[in-house]
Amino acid sequence: MIAVRQNRKQVTPPQEDYLKAIWTLSESRTVGEASTGDLASELKVSAPAVSKMLKQMEEHGLVSHTPYYGVRLTEKGRRIALKTVRRHRLLERFLVETLGYDLNSVHDEAERLEHHISDEFTSRIDALLGYPRHCPHGSPIPTDEGALAGLVGEPLAEIASPARLRVERLDRADNDLLSYLCENGLLPGASLQLLKREPFGGDLTIEIEGRPLSMRLSRQAAKSIIVSKEQV
Repeated sequence: MIAVRQNRKQVTPPQEDYLKAIWTLSESRTVGEASTGDLASELKVSAPAVSKMLKQMEEHGLVSHTPYYGVRLTEKGRRIALKTVRRHRLLERFLVETLGYDLNSVHDEAERLEHHISDEFTSRIDALLGYPRHCPHGSPIPTDEGALAGLVGEPLAEIASPARLRVERLDRADNDLLSYLCENGLLPGASLQLLKREPFGGDLTIEIEGRPLSMRLSRQAAKSIIVSKEQV
């Protein structure tokens, strides 16, 4: 724990944001790398700003950056990234379950808080919540040792119809889409049936368990809904 606290003192909040973004972008990729263009888009900064920050982080042993090929976390960088992800996802869970935050507003609030809480505070939140395994969006929460449950499921947009499905998580959905999904009960754990897919990348028609009417979803929205198939 002492070593982790020392590392956090040496890493600035913007660097933690970069480490978390690199980890998030590469989380589902087997190559484990993120491009500078992806980082610029994720963090809403310019490409030159990304290059400048990556150079500083490489000097501190946090990343390995190969121009035109992408950036990879070092072991030190990955450890700090997972700590940051852990704080963020536990804060999201705490804000939703304890303070009644909506799913579409909790991410931004957790972003503001995650750089300012201690490891002790994080551990106490974890215990208070009963050691949850997933954030409110369904993504796994790293343990204090950095262990992480594997990702399951695939985007609803890629599933053939008909199919009976379970929502595993909501991945990279913006606040407007999150509001829409919440209003319609498309939350982690929800059961649904994919009834029809329009050809050539058209809309999907789904029926959510417990809801009387079917609804249509754009293929773009369906990309953010990660599902697994249920046994009939």
